Amino acid sequence: MRPLLSWQVPHNVLGVFTDIDDTLTTDGAITPNALQALAELRAAGLLVVPITGRPVGWSEPFAQSWPVDAIVAENGAVALMHHDGKEFRKFYQQDSATRAVNFTRMQRVLAHIEQAVPGALRSRDSAGRETDIAIDHSEFTHLPQSAVEEVVGHMQAAGMRVTVSSIHINGWFGEHSKLTGARWVLRELWGRDLSAEMDRWVYVGDSTNDQVMFQHFPHSVGVANIRRFEPQLTHPPRFITPSERGVGFAELAQHLLAGLNGRC
Repeated sequence: MRPLLSWQVPHNVLGVFTDIDDTLTTDGAITPNALQALAELRAAGLLVVPITGRPVGWSEPFAQSWPVDAIVAENGAVALMHHDGKEFRKFYQQDSATRAVNFTRMQRVLAHIEQAVPGALRSRDSAGRETDIAIDHSEFTHLPQSAVEEVVGHMQAAGMRVTVSSIHINGWFGEHSKLTGARWVLRELWGRDLSAEMDRWVYVGDSTNDQVMFQHFPHSVGVANIRRFEPQLTHPPRFITPSERGVGFAELAQHLLAGLNGRC
């Protein structure tokens, strides 16, 4: 991971994908400087799309109020976007019948994990989840690494895809991920092909569940608190901000905008 200031910003950047928890937020809330950074990126003509493991129900207020073009929730499964300047719409990767079947299967796995792993509890935002399940490991409770690994093992044994964020262990049925979600939302909402223009997009994140994005985006940036996960990163970001969380995201935005304006 190289210092952010060593990143030569390409002149043709189209937009920014960013994680939310511990990337835009600090202590569970978005900071004013991160919110201002989002607004400045959009004002510069860039598309701005947070992509998160958080549930779609949790994400709806932010899709309505933050200066972003869309939010992709539940690790790529659901997109939220304003429609006709007023309402916002949900877009799903899976059809309704598949979602219904998977939801029932996931609830069985969730109940089994809470019984089988001491201390394992579903995340407090679980009521807003439609396409995945989440076990809290660092938001309102703390699970030791051995318990985190045990939860991951139970999800994988059930045939689920699994990621571990800075706060939750997420599991779901299906092939979607943050990367497929990014490709899907650009194609469905803007008719763009991410694979053909990957070098024109930036991704910002903070934990192991961002690795697939770090791997594929040549312009990938970690906020400084990603060092917590550095020993577990097979694919670290190319660059790292000086500061953590929302302050780090604001630093990234400032550097990116300065580069686009020819100041770095």
